[in-house]
Amino acid sequence: MTRVKRGSVARKRRRKILKFNKGFKGSHSTLFRTANQQAMKALRYAYIDRRNRKREFRKLWIRRINASSRSYGLSYSQFIYGLKKSNILLNRKVLAQIGVLDPISFKQILDLITQ
Repeated sequence: MTRVKRGSVARKRRRKILKFNKGFKGSHSTLFRTANQQAMKALRYAYIDRRNRKREFRKLWIRRINASSRSYGLSYSQFIYGLKKSNILLNRKVLAQIGVLDPISFKQILDLITQ
């Protein structure tokens, strides 16, 4: 069997990892072995945090809706229950934006619920 020299292929692979790690501290951006380990760890964190971001935003929207509804004397759970009961299909993201940017419209939604 003929010998295969991997020089250019291996260099390309290593250069790709080192380019990905630009901006990392110390040997994590210069030495291939530590850089490779750090790159795998970074990609793992990125995967996990794409899911965590969704949780964090939902928590933020719930807090904003709660604050907006409490300013009119209604708790978050009562507000959501009223929405479901009166068949108003607005998600938490939209409700949070309405509560922050347009309190008058939020008050009108609240009036629809409390009738």
